[in-house]
Amino acid sequence: MIVITSNQTPQEQVNDIIAVIEKEGLQVHLSRGADHTVIGLVGGVTPKLAEHLRQMKGVENVVKITKSYKLASRDFHPEDTIIDIRGVKIGGENLVIMGGPCAVESPEQIDEIARLVKASGGQVLRGGAFKPRTGPYSFQGVGVEGLTMMAEAGRKHGLLTITEVMTPEYVDICAEHADILQVGTRNMQNFDLLRKLGTCGRPVLLKRGFSATYDELLNAAEYILAGGNRDVMLCERGIRTFETYTRNTLDLSAIPVLQNLSHLPVISDPSHGTGRRELVEPMAKASVAAGANGLIIEMHTDPDNSMTGDGVQSLFPEQFDKLLRDLEKLAPIVGRRFSDSLEAAPIA
Repeated sequence: MIVITSNQTPQEQVNDIIAVIEKEGLQVHLSRGADHTVIGLVGGVTPKLAEHLRQMKGVENVVKITKSYKLASRDFHPEDTIIDIRGVKIGGENLVIMGGPCAVESPEQIDEIARLVKASGGQVLRGGAFKPRTGPYSFQGVGVEGLTMMAEAGRKHGLLTITEVMTPEYVDICAEHADILQVGTRNMQNFDLLRKLGTCGRPVLLKRGFSATYDELLNAAEYILAGGNRDVMLCERGIRTFETYTRNTLDLSAIPVLQNLSHLPVISDPSHGTGRRELVEPMAKASVAAGANGLIIEMHTDPDNSMTGDGVQSLFPEQFDKLLRDLEKLAPIVGRRFSDSLEAAPIA
């Protein structure tokens, strides 16, 4: 349930409303918009309490949220959530670019790719240290050592870092090294992992399951939000359809739909969404035109010999650079602007 007041309502009246809610043992979530303040109630609301709130001074309306996801709902939080990670803003009009290899392979590899991502104008270095693979004999990543390699490359070149976390047991160690933790498509409904991420103190990028509905994705995000972590991004990475030409079918309509239903930033992954290098650039542009708040793109210096075997969807550095140059022109046309970047760390 939400209580709506005008921004002209005196603060004393707002405080009185909050006091009544907290007296009933409920949590309060405050969201201030341009014209109204929304006071969200988290917990079981009795009809008696709802009627009491409706009659209080300063209250314009009391609305019951019928969606199963409350904290993720735009009804609960009308304004866009903007996640600020050391000056890099994700959400709203900001466009953030996350680029890098599918997996960290060596210190030299990740350092060179970080340099190229930064030079092209990216803000976040992506790379997997632990890789969930369909087959048990495929390359599974280099583990904790890879986290250290990527963290060092990020600091050196002034990039945030994002890496995938696969199990609750690895959340803490990944949070020590990475700025953003990613939940892969296979783990979207790993509820133990989601609950742990609710308390990890790091922003989370939640990828849509390859057969998940919008409702299921938003309810998965609700697990993280309910744990106290409000810095959640939704990621459209393609769904499984009957088409076999592409690895997945990138659902571009998910971007405006999710932004209509939720206040959380929406990131698009055209690399996994298509699985074909020649389709990444046009679908990345289409994603931005559809309103995406950011892109996560695979880029490798030698994609045809990458250890994961996903090189067919990875851009070459020159392709990545050209894409970002084109996006700099496209972004203002569709109401987006490149997010600010970090400064590179001084070399000792």
